[in-house]
Amino acid sequence: MPDNKHATHSRRTWLQNMLGLSSVWAVPGLWAQTQQAGLTDARLVVVFLRGAYDGLSALVPHGDANYYRLRSNIAIPKPDGTDQSALRLDAMFGLHPAMASVLPLWQQGVLAALPCAGSPDPTRSHFDAQRHWEMGLPGQSGSADGWMNKLAVQHGETYPTRGSEKTVAIGVGEANPLILAGSAPVHRVPKGQAATRQGAIGDARTRDALMKLYAGQDKVSEAFRAGAESRMQTAETLRSDMADSGMQTSEMQAANNGAGNAKGLLLDAQHLGVLMRQDPRLRLGFLSAGGWDTHANQGGVTGALAQNLGNLATALVQLRRDFSQPHDVVVVCSEFGRTSAENGTRGTDHGHGNTLWIMGSQVQGGRWHGRWDGLANGNLHEGRDLPVHHDFRAVLAQVLRKSQGVGNAQLDQLFPGFAWDTYLDSMLRT
Repeated sequence: MPDNKHATHSRRTWLQNMLGLSSVWAVPGLWAQTQQAGLTDARLVVVFLRGAYDGLSALVPHGDANYYRLRSNIAIPKPDGTDQSALRLDAMFGLHPAMASVLPLWQQGVLAALPCAGSPDPTRSHFDAQRHWEMGLPGQSGSADGWMNKLAVQHGETYPTRGSEKTVAIGVGEANPLILAGSAPVHRVPKGQAATRQGAIGDARTRDALMKLYAGQDKVSEAFRAGAESRMQTAETLRSDMADSGMQTSEMQAANNGAGNAKGLLLDAQHLGVLMRQDPRLRLGFLSAGGWDTHANQGGVTGALAQNLGNLATALVQLRRDFSQPHDVVVVCSEFGRTSAENGTRGTDHGHGNTLWIMGSQVQGGRWHGRWDGLANGNLHEGRDLPVHHDFRAVLAQVLRKSQGVGNAQLDQLFPGFAWDTYLDSMLRT
């Protein structure tokens, strides 16, 4: 006899590829709109920078002399009031000049940084570290659902939906990011201009034939019809003539793990904002960008990394426009940081701790949070990297508790074994 489970899975995979998205492959159990403060209007957007971006170039420790000792060629100069130096934030830190567009957000008090955050697991493997972040399980590389999907399931159990209220999570750019994998249905949108195209179902004859084929009342047929309608509506909504392109080394492409490059992040951010504004049931958003694995010719004030940081900053400004309600929070993270010292090819290698950014009206912005001990050799992880003083799970737990109203028991399910971090208690307003 045929393996019915395998056949069903293959059929679903084919349908997902046909539609270019997936939003209905699960049993019900999702968020409903409630009247509870912090849940009715709270939206969380996670921006994942795949490839391990260099936080020491984004948030520049210009007040630490060791920074310039360790990076004689690629360090960002001390603030001097020009666009060829760091933009002063305080006596210790500055902003890369390519990120000047987000300086007003810092000054407005809605953007903050954590200079030594990350996963406590010491792996330097992109793939393992990304899995740890996306599952919320440092040190574990087995099979598990993504924590954002588990969050959607949790709220579905607490606030069950009815009728057509199905999807609360959306991912733009990647086909199947692990962070969104699980039993809750997710609306997935292709990256860049592909999101504005209807694909095979845009052809009337093909669409008519498929609709007749899947005209039944079984779950797969209902799923296909809903997905087809969603794809067409998404494409119609997101018509745009913008495009992104670029070439990268095979190693960098592998580190990207399917994510598009930073140049396309603005367009994906615009698409995410449009779709989440139009559908108030969408409360969880995910974006990603690759191209951050800067082993060689990283650059300083200018160069490849500076271009990526400029694109990231532009995307953050766009996200702030679209996600500025009282409880909206945007989190920018990466699987790990990069070495404190530059290497022989004027780049940086795989590190440990990194700068994590949070943005929102509820954020205590205009300042950095947490612990910073400096770049003296004795303060570095394994004598070469920023340490992880703040577990990413503790950062996310603060965000979810204070902006989304997630309780302690639910947080323990999302991030088993994490410890509450009192250093971060002032990170968000209650």
